[in-house]
Amino acid sequence: MGAGKKAKNVTKTTKGKMKEATGKAVGNESLEAKGRSEQALGDAKQTLQKAKDTLKH
Repeated sequence: MGAGKKAKNVTKTTKGKMKEATGKAVGNESLEAKGRSEQALGDAKQTLQKAKDTLKH
């Protein structure tokens, strides 16, 4: 997997976790939901990239 893409996906997942935690802390359900969706997107992209790398070899 390209190091740049991996870092970008991990960053997206981490940002999502931070948004979710912030949303919980302040009671903002919308921010919590955005954080969860951002985490899911980062995880999905990471999984897709790993599958692509597996198929290449």
